[in-house]
Amino acid sequence: MSDPIARAGARAMVSGVFWNALGRGLPLLLALALTPVLVHQLGLERWGLFTLALALVGVFGVFDFGVGQALTRAVAERIGAGRAEEATGLVAAALATLAGISLLAAAGLWLAVPALVQRLLSVPEALQPQAIAAFRVMALAAPLVVLNAALWGVLAAWQRFRAANLVTIPVNVFYYLGPVLVLLVWDSLVGVMLALIACRLANTLSYTWLVRPLLPGFSWRGIRLRLVLPLLKLGGFMTFTGLATQALLYADRFLIGAMLSLSAVAFYATPLDLVLRVWILPVAVAQTLLPAFAGTFLRDPPVTAALLRRGALAIMALVLPASLLLVAAAGPLLTLWLGAEFAAGGARVLQILGVGIFFSCLAFAPNALLEAIGRPDAVAGLVLAEAAIFLPLAALLLPLLGIEGAAMAWALRAATDALAKLLLAARLYPPAAEAARALAPPLAVAGLGLAALLALPALPWLVAGGAAVLAAFLLVAFRALPEEDRLALRHPRSLLRLGSA
Repeated sequence: MSDPIARAGARAMVSGVFWNALGRGLPLLLALALTPVLVHQLGLERWGLFTLALALVGVFGVFDFGVGQALTRAVAERIGAGRAEEATGLVAAALATLAGISLLAAAGLWLAVPALVQRLLSVPEALQPQAIAAFRVMALAAPLVVLNAALWGVLAAWQRFRAANLVTIPVNVFYYLGPVLVLLVWDSLVGVMLALIACRLANTLSYTWLVRPLLPGFSWRGIRLRLVLPLLKLGGFMTFTGLATQALLYADRFLIGAMLSLSAVAFYATPLDLVLRVWILPVAVAQTLLPAFAGTFLRDPPVTAALLRRGALAIMALVLPASLLLVAAAGPLLTLWLGAEFAAGGARVLQILGVGIFFSCLAFAPNALLEAIGRPDAVAGLVLAEAAIFLPLAALLLPLLGIEGAAMAWALRAATDALAKLLLAARLYPPAAEAARALAPPLAVAGLGLAALLALPALPWLVAGGAAVLAAFLLVAFRALPEEDRLALRHPRSLLRLGSA
C-alpha cells in the first residue's frame, strides 16, 4: 500500500488495529491458560528460572537500540515520498549492523551465564548445571529477538499487518504451548529453552519470507553502514524513553516497599499489573498509526491531523469501557480474582488506577506522531520531567494516604503525560493543533467523568454513573470525528470489510 491517503484512511486503520490486537490478544489468553500447567510441570524453583529466562529475552530487545521503530518511520517516510526503492539499502545496512551487535551481546551473555547462575541468583546447587545450560541456550535468542524487531519494523512500514500477524500468531501459540509439550517427553529446562529458540527462529524465517518481495534487489554486498547512523540516533532516544518509562512504572513499588511494607507492595502492584493489561489496545492502534504518520506528515499534513484525531478517538472508545469497568466494579473484580482480602486492600487503588490507565492509553496516539516526525527527544525530556515531579509526589503522599496516595500520583502522572504529549504534538507539528482542539471535549467528558465516579458510594450508583459517562462520551466523540468517518459509521460495512494490508 503506497498511496498516502489510503495508508492513513479509516479502513486501513481498522484493519491494522484488528490484526495487531488479534496477534497480541490470542497468545496472551493462551499464556494465561497454560501458566498453571507450566508451574505444575516445572515446580516452583524451575518456574522461577523460566520466568527469569523470559525476562532475559525481554532485555535482549535493548540491543535493538530502537532501530526497529526507527526503521518503521524511515521506510514509511520513503514510501510516502515515492522513494520506496531507497528502502532496500537502508534495511540491508540496518540488519547487518544489528546482527553484528546482537552476536557480540550473545557471546558476552554466554560467557557471563556461570557467574550469573552461581553468584547472583540463588539457584540450588543441584539445579545449577541445568540452569547454566538452559540460560546459555537462551543466549542464542539474542540475535533472533533483535532481527525480528527490525523485520517487523519493515513489515509495519508497508502496513502488512494482516500477513505479519497471520504468521506470528501460530508461532506465538507454540511459544507457550511448545514448552508444555516438550516437558511431556523431556523433563529439562534445556528442552524448554530449545523450544523457545525454535519459535524465535520460525518467526525470523517467516518475517524474512514476507519482507523479501518488498525489497527488490536486496543484497548483503555493498552495504553502506553510514545509513544506519540516523536510525541509531533516533532509536537511541526511543530506547531511552522506553527504559525511563519502565523505570517509572516500577519505581513506586520500591518506594512502597521501602516506606510501607511488602504486603502494601502486593496490594498496590497487583491492581497496577491488571490495569496495564489494557495497554494491548492502544499498542495495537499505535503500531498502525506510526507508519501512516511517517508516510503522510510531510506530503499531506491535513491527512496526518485527521489521522491523529481518528487514532486518539479510537483509543478512547476502546479503553473507556475497560476503565469504567475497573472503576465501577473494582471490589467485585478483585474478590472474584484473588479473594476478599485483596479486594479489601486494593479495591480503591484499582479504582484510582482505572482512571489513570485511560490517560496512559491515550498518550500512545500523540507519542506515535512525535516519533513519526522525528522528535522522540521531546518525549525523552518529558519523561525526565515527569520523574522529577511525580516520584517526589508519590514519596510525599505515601505517608499521608498510603498506597492510595501512590495510585493518585500514578494517575496524575498519566494524565499529565497524555495532555503534555498532545500539546507537544500541536506545538512541534502545527497541523496537529486543530486535531488536539477537537479532542478536548471528548477527553474532558471521559476524564472528568471517570474521576467523578470515584466519589460515588455504592455499586448501583457507580453502574448508573458509568453508563451516563459512556453515553455522553459517545455523543461528543461522534461530533469530534472527521466528516468522512461520521459518514463511514453510518454505513459500517465499509469498515468491517478488512483490507489485506
